[in-house]
Amino acid sequence: MGLSKAVVKNRVLILMIALILLVPAVFGMLGTRINYDMLDYLPSDMDTVIGQETLKEDFGKGAFSFIVVQDMPVQEVAQLKEKIQQVDHVESVLWYDSVADLSIPMELLPDKLYNEFNTDDATMLAVFFDSATSEDVTMDAIREIRSIAGKQCFVSGMSALVTDLKDLCEQEEPIYVALAVACACAAMMLLLDGWLVPFVFLASIGMAIVYNLGSNFFLGEISYITKALSAVLQLAVTMDYSIFLWHSYNEQLTLQSDHKEAMAVAIHNTFTSVIGSSATTIAGFIALCFMSFTLGRDLGIVMAKGVLLGVLGCVTILPSLILVLDKPLQRTRHKSLIPDMGGFAKGVCKIFPVFLVIFALLVAPAYISYDKTNDEVYYDMGQCLPEDMEYVIANKKLSEEFDIASTHMLLVNADLPDSDVRAMIDEMEQVPGVKYVLGMESVVGPMIPMEVLPDSVRSMLESDQWELLLINSEYKVASDDVNQQIDQLNAILKKYDEGGMLIGEAPCMKDMIETTDHDFKVVNAISIAAIFIIITLVEGSFSLPFILIAVIELAIFINLGLPHVLGQSLPFIAPICISTIQLGATVDYAILMTTRYKAERLNGEDKKKAVMTALRTSAPSIIVSGMGLFAATFGVALYSNIDIVGSMCMLMARGAIISVLLVLLVLSALLILCDGIVCRTTRGMTHLIGKQEVVK
Repeated sequence: MGLSKAVVKNRVLILMIALILLVPAVFGMLGTRINYDMLDYLPSDMDTVIGQETLKEDFGKGAFSFIVVQDMPVQEVAQLKEKIQQVDHVESVLWYDSVADLSIPMELLPDKLYNEFNTDDATMLAVFFDSATSEDVTMDAIREIRSIAGKQCFVSGMSALVTDLKDLCEQEEPIYVALAVACACAAMMLLLDGWLVPFVFLASIGMAIVYNLGSNFFLGEISYITKALSAVLQLAVTMDYSIFLWHSYNEQLTLQSDHKEAMAVAIHNTFTSVIGSSATTIAGFIALCFMSFTLGRDLGIVMAKGVLLGVLGCVTILPSLILVLDKPLQRTRHKSLIPDMGGFAKGVCKIFPVFLVIFALLVAPAYISYDKTNDEVYYDMGQCLPEDMEYVIANKKLSEEFDIASTHMLLVNADLPDSDVRAMIDEMEQVPGVKYVLGMESVVGPMIPMEVLPDSVRSMLESDQWELLLINSEYKVASDDVNQQIDQLNAILKKYDEGGMLIGEAPCMKDMIETTDHDFKVVNAISIAAIFIIITLVEGSFSLPFILIAVIELAIFINLGLPHVLGQSLPFIAPICISTIQLGATVDYAILMTTRYKAERLNGEDKKKAVMTALRTSAPSIIVSGMGLFAATFGVALYSNIDIVGSMCMLMARGAIISVLLVLLVLSALLILCDGIVCRTTRGMTHLIGKQEVVK
C-alpha cells in the first residue's frame, strides 16, 4: 500500500513529471531511425549476408537496380545514363554501350550483349550504388533518379521497394494511430459507464506509447513493421489495465468514505491483478526475441517494453488523472450497454455439453487449416504493396519487356581461369529459368583477350579478390522455382569455386524462408512453455494451464486457419507474430474467469454454480477488453494499403473476437467437465473433491 498512498499523495507532481518526460520522449521518437529492409534481419553468419558485405567492401557496390527506359532514342538514353552516373551514391551504370569505346569492331561483340539490354521499344540499364539497400542516401538517390528519368522510366530493385514502402508508411502511420484511437474510444464510450473516461484512458495510454517510442532511440533503429504496429498494439493490449483500475476504483467508492483512500486501495488491487495479466503478454512478446530472424527480437523488445510502461502508467499516471478529474468523471457516468449476464451464464452452463462437442469437432479441421496457412505464406515483400506503386509497375515492366523476374549476383575468385569462368557460365545458362549470365567473359566473348577491356569496365566487374557476374532469372523472388534454381546454381558454383558466393534478393529470401520456418516452431514452443509456467504460478495448478492454453490455442488455430479456407495468402511474418501475440494477450481473459471460478469453489459453491458466477461476473470485463482489442486493430486493418500491416491487424482483430467467444463458451464447459481433475491438481482445492452437487 506504500506505493499506492505515495501515488495518491503526489498525484499533481506525477502529472507534471509525466508531461515533462514527453519532451525528451518526442525527441527520441523523432531521432530513431526506421529500417525498411527485411533482409537486414537475417543472421550475420549466412553466406548471402557475408556476400553482400563483401560486395560492398571489395567493389564499393551496395544496392543494385534495373531501370527500364521505354520509347526513348538511343542518344537520349546515353545522355540519361550520364545524368544518372552523376547522382550522389550511384557507383556505376552498366549499359550495352559501356563497352562501346573498345578498340574492336562492334560486330565482334556477342549479339546477346545488345539483345539482352534492348527490345523493340525499351532498353535496360543496370545501376549500382555505393551504399546499402535501405540507407537513407540510397533512397534519396532512387528518388532523384526517378525525378531525372521521368515517366518513361521504371526503377526496380530492393531499394526502389524500400523507398516506396517508406513513403507509404510515413503517409499512413499517423492515420493508423488516429483510427485506432477513434475506434477504441468509440468502443469504450459504448461499453464502459462514462462518456469522459475513455479520453482519460487514452491520455494515460498515449503518454506510455510516446515514452515507449522515445526510448527506442537507445536501440539505434527499429523496423517499419514495429513502428507501424507498436502504438496500435500497445493501445490494444494495455487498455485492460486501465479498465481494471476504473472498475476497482468505482467498487471501492462504495466501500470507502474518501475517494483518495478508495483510489489507494484500487491501485494496490489493480497492481496485484495486472502482474499475472501483463506477465503473460510480456512472455508472448519476449518469445519473439528468440527468433534468429531478428525482426522478431525488434518487435518483441519494443512491445515487451511497451506493456511494462503501460502497467507503470496505469498505476501512476492514470490514477493521478482520475483523481484530478474525479468530479467531471463522476458527473458524466452513464449506464453501460452491456446487460446483466446472469441469463447468458445460466444458459451456457445448462447446455455446456453442446460446447464440448463443438470444441471436439473444431480441433482437427482448425489445426489442418492452420497448418496449411503456414505453408501458403508469401515472402516477396513486393506483394505487400498496392498494384499502383512505382516499384510494382517497374517490376511488371521488367518482366514483360525483358522476361526478368529476379537478378542474382555471383562472386567468384578473381584468380579463376577465364576458361573455367566461361565453362561455369555455359553450365549456369542451361539451368531452367536462367535467362543469361553477364560477366567480363560474356561481354567480349572467347576470341577477344580480356586485357583489351578498358579499366572502367574491368573495375565495374572485378576487384583484386573477386569477379562479379549478374544472373538474370525468369523466376519470381521467393517462388519454389527460383529456390530450386538457386540450389542448382550453387552446386555449379561450388564445383568451380568452393569459396564463391551467390547473393542477391532471391538467395537472401531463400535463406529467410529456411530461417523463419525454424523460428516459427521455436517461438511457438517458447511462448507456450513460458505462459504455461506463468499460469501454473498464478493459479497454483498443474491442470489449469493445459485447459486455458488449449482454449486459446484453438482460437489461434481457427484464426490462422481461416486464410486457407478463404483462399488468402499471408505475409510470412504474420503467423509467427500473431500466434504469440494472441496467446499472450488473450489468455488473460481465461485467467480472469478461472480465478473467479476458483474463488467461488473455495467459497463452497458447487462446480456449475461456481462457473455460472465466474461467467456472469467476468463476461463484461472480457467483452470490453476483447472489443477494445478488436476496435483498436480493425479500423487499421480495413484502411492499410500495406498488406503486412493490414493482415496482422485483421488477424489481431479477428483473434480477439474468437478468443472471447471460446473463453465464454468453451472454457466454461471445460471447467465444468474437468472440475474433478482441477480440484485434485490445484493447490488448496483438494478438500473439494466429491463436493460437486449439481445446481437445481
